[in-house]
Amino acid sequence: MKTFQYILLLLIILPLIESQAQERKYSTYYYQKASLFEKLPVDDNDIIFLGNSITDGAEWAELFNNPNVKNRGISGDITMGVYDRLDAILKGQPAKIFLLIGINDVARGTSADSIVQNIRLITETIMTKSPDTHLFLQSVLPVNDSFDKFHGHTSRYKMVPEINDQLKKLAKGKNVTYIDLFSHFVNESGIKMDAKYTNDGLHLTGEGYLLWRKIVEPWISNQ
Repeated sequence: MKTFQYILLLLIILPLIESQAQERKYSTYYYQKASLFEKLPVDDNDIIFLGNSITDGAEWAELFNNPNVKNRGISGDITMGVYDRLDAILKGQPAKIFLLIGINDVARGTSADSIVQNIRLITETIMTKSPDTHLFLQSVLPVNDSFDKFHGHTSRYKMVPEINDQLKKLAKGKNVTYIDLFSHFVNESGIKMDAKYTNDGLHLTGEGYLLWRKIVEPWISNQ
């Protein structure tokens, strides 16, 4: 009888545990921001910057002096996190999406192949659900391990070019625009982030955001 009661208890508890695990798939901050983005409007005049903390940290509308340039970055986000919140963006059929994602997947030990496969899924979803949206795949930015911060990200700096090589091929295969940010941000090593654009080896300072703006501005203004 006790064995039956134990099995019955497990049948009741396990679904609750699984449900809680699903609810906590991402951070509290992720759900705070994602729930806000679900409420905020997107329309076919909008230009969306989509990604993680590096995107989240910018004031995009001010950088481009354009209220239609909107920030949909969430600090800590990963490729599947972006995928899981695409509907809140694609329902508005935005004019353009600038995607930068993947470095937090690197920190989690995800392979370059898996990261790019997830970005492929994001790309195909955007093309299917919002076919008039012009998608820009931005290269993953370099990192710098000399700051002794974000070790999970910065210690794997050699993965970034590998991801970008695959992203470039993905963009070509899907006929979407690839934007090389990486080569503009590296130092003399050719692989690590130039220290003048960061103060922690991962995130950008103001000067870094100004450089980013300069690189992508032609695609912002080009209708």
